[in-house]
Amino acid sequence: MLRLISTRLSASWWRQLWAQALATPHFRLTSPPYYITHQKEGYSSQANKESTSFVMNLFNGQFVPDNVFPFPSVLSMEQMQSLQALVDPCTRFFKEVNDPAENEKLESIETATLEGLKEMGAFGLQVPEELGGIGLTNTQYARVVEVVGVHDLGVGISLGAHQSIGFKGILLFGTQSQKEKYLPKLASGETMAAFCLTEPSSGSDAASIKTLAELSECGKFYTLNGGKIWISNGGTAEIFTVFAKTPVKEPTGEVKDQISAFIVERAFGGVTSGPPEKKMGIKCSNTAEVHFDNVKVPAENLLGELGKGFMVAVNILNNGRFGMASALAGTMRGVIVKAVDHAANRKQFGDKISNYGAIQEKIARMAMLHYVTESMAYVVSANMDMKVPDYKLEASISKIFASYAGVQLKNLRTTIMNPSGKTETILKAIGMRAKRKVGIPTGLSLEGIVHPGLDNSAYLVTKAIDLFGEAVESLLLKYGEKVTEQQFHLKRVADAAIDIYAMAVVISRASRSLSLGQPTAEHEKLLCQTWSHEAFERVRENLRAVKSSTWNQSFANMKLISNAVVQNRGILATHPLGF
Repeated sequence: MLRLISTRLSASWWRQLWAQALATPHFRLTSPPYYITHQKEGYSSQANKESTSFVMNLFNGQFVPDNVFPFPSVLSMEQMQSLQALVDPCTRFFKEVNDPAENEKLESIETATLEGLKEMGAFGLQVPEELGGIGLTNTQYARVVEVVGVHDLGVGISLGAHQSIGFKGILLFGTQSQKEKYLPKLASGETMAAFCLTEPSSGSDAASIKTLAELSECGKFYTLNGGKIWISNGGTAEIFTVFAKTPVKEPTGEVKDQISAFIVERAFGGVTSGPPEKKMGIKCSNTAEVHFDNVKVPAENLLGELGKGFMVAVNILNNGRFGMASALAGTMRGVIVKAVDHAANRKQFGDKISNYGAIQEKIARMAMLHYVTESMAYVVSANMDMKVPDYKLEASISKIFASYAGVQLKNLRTTIMNPSGKTETILKAIGMRAKRKVGIPTGLSLEGIVHPGLDNSAYLVTKAIDLFGEAVESLLLKYGEKVTEQQFHLKRVADAAIDIYAMAVVISRASRSLSLGQPTAEHEKLLCQTWSHEAFERVRENLRAVKSSTWNQSFANMKLISNAVVQNRGILATHPLGF
């Protein structure tokens, strides 16, 4: 691989590729078929108004389509040209230089690849140019991450852990001096970053962390003690965003432990990492425990306000989730290419297996899952670029759906090649509705918003929204504030919300394609219609179960079964042979 460094990864090689791409006429003269010159304005002014979130408003009993319809286009012509100029060389790099199989074998990223990534600025894609980064928007970032996902998800995880969450807190909450001190080296790849939140006793329940940071009597530093687990880049990072409990004096004079965020350097001393975790896949991305033993953290390295660390963590995670959807959309695209190549070339019983209905159904489902995931990724990234203040539920759904779809595609590809979540945020939204009566009006319509060729799909999504409102109202009236304890019901409500949002984004995207007369419009129409039909049936079944007495009995039975198995520490039923 050393020859690659000298022949393919020199600074001149990358700059030549970039220059060639910029000089190519179609990058400068041709407007993409989906480019729209006039955009809606005023999204940033929504901060002080009620939420415009599509999903949040489902739970609030409202139908607010503005952030989904029409399908958002947020890049200027200049931004689009710059992105087009970046994607092709980036693709060439991953085809010609990066070796994913070798990365997995080494359980680390090859030196040649790391140097190339540094050269192209891949470690600081969204860092402002004046601080040494490329300064991409969220939508531009999503497209580049998608390219990485096509070729090597392990590299994608390392890059994402570094910038989507690792130093994202510095970008979002850092002081100017913190940004100037840390971001240039992080953007260049000279130092790596990691996000340290998870502990042995706290996973989704971030508020239960035990790591403690105590302010010194002189007030100049905090002493940090504790440990974190499952930290991506934990063994390779030099800069850590660490969350710890800190004693905070309340206005009443009472002192309580509250979470605060800190920028911690390995060079401070007392920071150690465990060995890399042995994983089944994406082995080249380092995952390790990180321990803090009497680490002296300067007081000026407090990130955000004292006691506001939970808000910092939530905002970092919300801001970084969309990258998972775009990366996995890329991975799905690559998987589909391999699966289709096999199906088109393998013969069984005198015919190509791509001509058999069972295989056709699998390929069609793979294409639909990819279409939904990709649509979600770019709606969410566009909403973020439009400064929509409330997108956390949509971002959560995009990550949940993409993760689920990625597993589904892997399973589908396996059956072709070889014949032999996190819904917590969504559930909290229901709790906020506990004392309010849902009042979705009947007769919802997307007429005039959706292309006439998708009228039936539009009817299905509005009907689904009506059913959703009825089901939520039924739950709230029955359980009141205790609705958050009804996990069997809430799982189905959350699944329905995910499906409804998925329907909305694909209808919006396919509608735009039909309206613009794109070459793939009829194919996208088929994807949209088929997905909408199946998603509606799932929504109807899930919401029917929420109100069904038969299902309620099944839920009660499952609770009893689970309790018995847990109490027995294993299977309770007598073996059929009696021993």
